[in-house]
Amino acid sequence: MTRRLTYFVDGEWRQSATQEWYPITNSSTGEVIAEAPRCTAEEVDGAVAAAVKAFGPWRDTPLPERVQVMFRFKERLEANVHDLAVLLSTEMGKTYAEARGDVLKSIEVVELACALPMTMQGDSLMNVSRGFDTVTYREPLGVFVGIAPWNFPAMIPMGWMTPLAVTTGNTFVLKAASFVPQTAMRMAELLHDAGLPPGVFNLVTCSRHEAERLLTHRDVRGVSFVGSRSVGLHVYATASAAGKRVQALTEAKNHALVLRDAPLRATAQRVINSAFGCAGERCMALPVVAVEESIADDFVATVAELARDRKLGPAWDPATELGPLVNEEHRDFVTRWIEKSVGEGAVPVLDGRTVEVPGYEGGYFLGPTIFDRVTQDMACGRDEVFGPVLYIKRVKDFEEGIRIINESEFANGASIFTRSGHHAREFARRIDAGMVGINVGIPVPISAFAFSGHKGSFFGDLHVMGRDGVAFFTETKAVTSYWFDAADLKGDKVGTWEGTISRT
Repeated sequence: MTRRLTYFVDGEWRQSATQEWYPITNSSTGEVIAEAPRCTAEEVDGAVAAAVKAFGPWRDTPLPERVQVMFRFKERLEANVHDLAVLLSTEMGKTYAEARGDVLKSIEVVELACALPMTMQGDSLMNVSRGFDTVTYREPLGVFVGIAPWNFPAMIPMGWMTPLAVTTGNTFVLKAASFVPQTAMRMAELLHDAGLPPGVFNLVTCSRHEAERLLTHRDVRGVSFVGSRSVGLHVYATASAAGKRVQALTEAKNHALVLRDAPLRATAQRVINSAFGCAGERCMALPVVAVEESIADDFVATVAELARDRKLGPAWDPATELGPLVNEEHRDFVTRWIEKSVGEGAVPVLDGRTVEVPGYEGGYFLGPTIFDRVTQDMACGRDEVFGPVLYIKRVKDFEEGIRIINESEFANGASIFTRSGHHAREFARRIDAGMVGINVGIPVPISAFAFSGHKGSFFGDLHVMGRDGVAFFTETKAVTSYWFDAADLKGDKVGTWEGTISRT
């Protein structure tokens, strides 16, 4: 019988009363390995209630004590990196190296949470007016909700969302992705073992219907979301209209610009890693490359050569360079995009639909796929495909490349490959993207900086990680003080603390 998972509320794992379950598959074999509950509305409400109950005592816990929980959590994560990576690669399909990186990025944000005694500090100014001083503090708000996607089962829910939320003094309800929840569940066990009090962190799996309750729940103060643009817009509109703080990270169609002076093979290798890493299932993938026409033929040939060499295999095998997609539904989605790209007139260079992985015929594999001569009027060059598919757009020069990239409605990241300092600087200055790479294919910053998507890739005011992340989970309180001096007290009959104490 398939193992049925539980959900985590108020420090304990509970059996759901649901009659509906989500299958969790081994992406490399297609085998159903577990089922996650579609938690009922009452169970989801119970998670919020547990977080509400835990908030007061947790808020009043001194910050250094909250940080100690994160230090212990970090130790437990580091001791379990291998097991977590195997679990993640099994249920999601990332290669072992990619899954390990997913876990390590979680640890990186836990380290940022350990630094909160520095980053959570307010400001102060003495004598703002004669005899008046002002100090600001950053304080937690209450219950936050995280709605996590399936493509980063460790880094997003247990990195971007949880560590900063709880260490700043809030309590948290995580809606884990229903068909890849086991990684977050195991990390929740480690967090509980690190000494986090019951109710501070809670985890449910449910449908959009139950999750909708969290967007307007009277006891929820903010929502952190990562997912598609359509759902992200709904989350942002609904939760913000209900008075919640919202950060909604959504889709992307990141572009790179390759200029004629870029080293051809080194650039192609970086593009391959960016386009086909994580099987393209990441919002910082590099699915479109604008290449100067004078080097386009050579560049396309080199990229295709390197792509053919990617070793496909089961996700957990350290030798695998390209793992399966997450499930059959998503593989079919990407396959339809490949078919649509052909129909739109994109020129196929490499077609990954016919790949076979001996011994893993039931897995959800797609090989590297490359299309050349993609134009601005093709949907395949504008919309997010979220798979191992690379589109080549040919441009006549730097200026046309800048224009094409800035026409995109998405603006998570953009990169340029060049040896020209002038063009690198101009690109960084003029490109409309939240994260920019200079000869870097995946310009994701370390956690001390914000993950700062722009335009249709983000809805909200404060991004995840960095100072933005701390500000999102806290609010500012300004305290202005004045101490009575001798002139104020002249003629007044004033008691003292000493007199009060002596009379009690």
